Amino acid sequence: MPTLGFLKKKRTREDKSDPSSSQPTSPITPVTPTSSKTFERSSLVSSLTQSSTNSSPRPLSQQTSQSREKPASAGGGPQMNPPAVHQPTSFGIQPTPSPGHTGTPQNLPSINNLINLPQTDGHGHDTPPQHQQQQQQPQAQSQAQQPQQQAQAQPSDSRVTKGKYSLNDFDLLRTLGTGSFGRVHLVQSKHNQRFYAVKVLKKAQVVKMKQVEHTNDERRMLGEVKHPFLITLWGTFQDAKNLYMVMDFVEGGELFSLLRKSGRFPNPVAKFYAAEVTLALEYLHSKNIIYRDLKPENLLLDRHGHLKITDFGFAKRVPDKTWTLCGTPDYLAPEVVSNKGYNKSVDWWSLGILIYEMLCGYTPFWDSGSPMKIYENILRGKVKYPAYVHPDAQDLLQRLITRDLTTRLGNLFGGSQDVKNHPWFAEVTWDRLSRKDIDAPYTPPVKAGAGDASQFDRYPEETEKYGQQANDEYGYLFPDF
Repeated sequence: MPTLGFLKKKRTREDKSDPSSSQPTSPITPVTPTSSKTFERSSLVSSLTQSSTNSSPRPLSQQTSQSREKPASAGGGPQMNPPAVHQPTSFGIQPTPSPGHTGTPQNLPSINNLINLPQTDGHGHDTPPQHQQQQQQPQAQSQAQQPQQQAQAQPSDSRVTKGKYSLNDFDLLRTLGTGSFGRVHLVQSKHNQRFYAVKVLKKAQVVKMKQVEHTNDERRMLGEVKHPFLITLWGTFQDAKNLYMVMDFVEGGELFSLLRKSGRFPNPVAKFYAAEVTLALEYLHSKNIIYRDLKPENLLLDRHGHLKITDFGFAKRVPDKTWTLCGTPDYLAPEVVSNKGYNKSVDWWSLGILIYEMLCGYTPFWDSGSPMKIYENILRGKVKYPAYVHPDAQDLLQRLITRDLTTRLGNLFGGSQDVKNHPWFAEVTWDRLSRKDIDAPYTPPVKAGAGDASQFDRYPEETEKYGQQANDEYGYLFPDF
């Protein structure tokens, strides 16, 4: 089994410029065609599953069972999934570099002898869909430059995203996913010709399913965060019948799909993804935001293979405690199941469940897909660790998946630093990882910057035309859109 010694190795080849990192053009300037390299799918499955000999106890035919569905109280927004798994899940975003960015030679650590050769990583900040980018970029850059280690709890500092765009700014290309009260569309900006994703929520359905608060929370939370491993919300708008959220398009599909194809991940691969999630949770918690829905379905891969956490429908600013029962059964912490007040500790419990699922191919409390049985197992708290789980990994899991809040890592005085300092993460160079200066173990086979949606299923297109004039019955419920 390879170790994470690769984190200290340097890449010797020069970084090539990314076709999507070119200067955005104005609406009246034609875009110069740029060829994109198509990454060939390597022997991913065999590489990731070479150490996997046991099949998952959760049958693939039951992947859409209630054990992975949200409770009725949780609701659900537009979802999308790669073609390999027929389960609706959330959708997210691939950042685009800032205007004028060009590739420069880099000495980067790389992952050797795992899955793929090092791939060019476009470092830089996101590019808004149109000319308003000039107003937003300075603030985005200042936020990105803040060291993660110095992140402190702070009041809301929302970016200006309300009413920035309209349907006339985009060409709708295809549906990427559908959900209980809306869908996600792949769109192309008419201003800079880049590709984005627009989540469309039907107001009437949101109200009917009593998801007004969660929808407003999602919009509010996304407007307040800016991090390399979180999706970016560029703007929102609404018409008489629908709400619209403009986000980056994340081309690589879900980590869930990759995990199911692989069975389970080797220890270094699971460690890589867990480390990126840890940095994202650390950032959210520094803003007193609890995510509350961590799972592989909500982790998307950008075109370089780095993670993006998506679907902020359950995210909430909680300075002390909250009591809402929401999330996915397999990942709920015991304090949530038992209806006790909870805080950021629930995200660290979920991180433990995520690591366990990546290493083993199934969740520790899964039981025939029945939520009630899963809840009983969670409250019982007994976890069986397969012999192939690394001792350091097992020690970390035992300190995350514990009912005792006085010993759960992440919930102690040291906070997220206790998690990052654990021996399982000893070889992770956190500052480089936060800059994406470490190559991911897997690069999705997509064409960069070409609107390649091959990692997502095809869905019937929406028949109702957007933007129609009508009586806006529910607009007052969504003032932030």
